[in-house]
Amino acid sequence: MPPENIEKTAETSVLPENLNMDFSQRLTINTAEMAWLPSPAKGVRRKPLERAQREAGHTTSIVEYAPGTSFSEHRHPLGEEIFVLEGIFSDENGDYPAGSYLRNPPGSRHAPFSKEGCRIFVKLNQFDPKDLEQVRIQTVEQPWRQGIGGLQVMPLHDFEGQHTALVKWPAAERFQPHRHFGGEEILVISGTFQDEYARYPAGSWLRSPHLSQHNPFVYEDTLILVKVGHLPSGS
Repeated sequence: MPPENIEKTAETSVLPENLNMDFSQRLTINTAEMAWLPSPAKGVRRKPLERAQREAGHTTSIVEYAPGTSFSEHRHPLGEEIFVLEGIFSDENGDYPAGSYLRNPPGSRHAPFSKEGCRIFVKLNQFDPKDLEQVRIQTVEQPWRQGIGGLQVMPLHDFEGQHTALVKWPAAERFQPHRHFGGEEILVISGTFQDEYARYPAGSWLRSPHLSQHNPFVYEDTLILVKVGHLPSGS
């Protein structure tokens, strides 16, 4: 039997602790259907996807900055990974338009802001302590590599079995059934991703556990952000 497909939505303004931290479960969240929740910074709001503690620890979220808003300087004990979905995200080191992929290593600090407003996908405190590379990639300027079948792939980061990439699916493409050693995490950026379990429109976030399997396909051009090999074998 396939693992249970769990739909989650945020219904209150209080951030729960231990949110979706059982990594043995398969999760599907349609972020477009979630309510925005406030953050400690005025004008910055978020949609929590997984969270170990209310304002600390392992965290994955969609975050929105209203125009002219900022967040106070803060430290990333175990790193920060960002993909800019809309607008321009900035900090004291530069401006990062939509399509930017950023990695701030363990122990780094910054004071982010957005002059025109932005939406970002953020993963906090999930780095291997030895993964100290700072990454700045503007994906709209990078070449694609040929993948299996009609897929095109843009590698973004690799470290000791963990891999992050953008994958472009042409319409009517079907991928071979495969198993995820170390799990798989997908954010659907555009189009509609599908497999034998469900249909996942743009904005969907999927987390599939260690050794899970599926047979994905699309009917329309689709772009996904994929991370594999980073999930534990248990909760």
